[in-house]
Amino acid sequence: MAALLAAAALTTGCGDDSAESVTPGGQPTPSGTLGIAVAGRPDTLDPLLATSPADRLTAAQIYEPLSRAVTPPYGQGTSEPGLALWTRPGAGGTIWRIRLRSGVRFTDGARFNATAVLQNAMRWRTTAEGQALLPGLVAADAPRPDLVRLIFDRPAENAMHALASARLGVVSPRALRSPTASSRLAAGLAAGTGPFELHRRADREMLLARNSEWWGTRHQLGPGVELIALRSPQAAGRRLALLRDGTVQVAEGLGPEELAAVEQDPLLTSRRGPGDAGVGLLRAVRGLPTGSGTPVLSSVWLTGVGSGEG
Repeated sequence: MAALLAAAALTTGCGDDSAESVTPGGQPTPSGTLGIAVAGRPDTLDPLLATSPADRLTAAQIYEPLSRAVTPPYGQGTSEPGLALWTRPGAGGTIWRIRLRSGVRFTDGARFNATAVLQNAMRWRTTAEGQALLPGLVAADAPRPDLVRLIFDRPAENAMHALASARLGVVSPRALRSPTASSRLAAGLAAGTGPFELHRRADREMLLARNSEWWGTRHQLGPGVELIALRSPQAAGRRLALLRDGTVQVAEGLGPEELAAVEQDPLLTSRRGPGDAGVGLLRAVRGLPTGSGTPVLSSVWLTGVGSGEG
């Protein structure tokens, strides 16, 4: 997935080949399906348990961590803070104060507020997975409904970075099995505040649909596509075939032979990652976020270039 992120350098930008024009203060209606062929099938919908790249990619679209900025699509606009309007350390880095965005709901209708964050913080500090991500977290409280404090037993210098992790995506309290400290995501449920929600889950494909009530849409943050379709064929050659016939627009985990074939196709582009692996993309893809971490695909849109249109 690091290679997928790096490929944004070749696919970002709009220019004269965009499928739609953008006027100030508005954005096109999201359209199209972004198909992604990944090397492994997503195995869990619980962000805290998302250890594989496919798991994290899925979780990052459904859930939002507290400290992560959101980038708009269509090649314009500036990033907006996410669920946390600001995150500030105090007491030598042992207390982190987090101001929460108001007016946000989970896809199951529950309110995003301090109470919801405190329930998530409880399982972060009482599970092995949460303790590994936020070592030293011993307590959390809420002086008011839009303010949460995370309290550590040592200076937490990396707390800001950790709170942007897809694995610390905030889950609706209604989607957890119980309000106990060791609560896990209930089977079949996936309720977050993110730009997409689970539409269908099958053996060969997972569909994520645009969350029509996402708070970011009001701020011109997208999403730029209507659906995300994740496929997980094991063979790299099969992932390349899906890319070449247009079934998917992104193929991850390609080897040297597949990448060489991508580079010979004028409708495709590629970027090599660590080792001999890399990613192939249809040139229609725009707006893949750059930088490290798991991409949030609300900023991605598709143009007519390389898609057989226009």
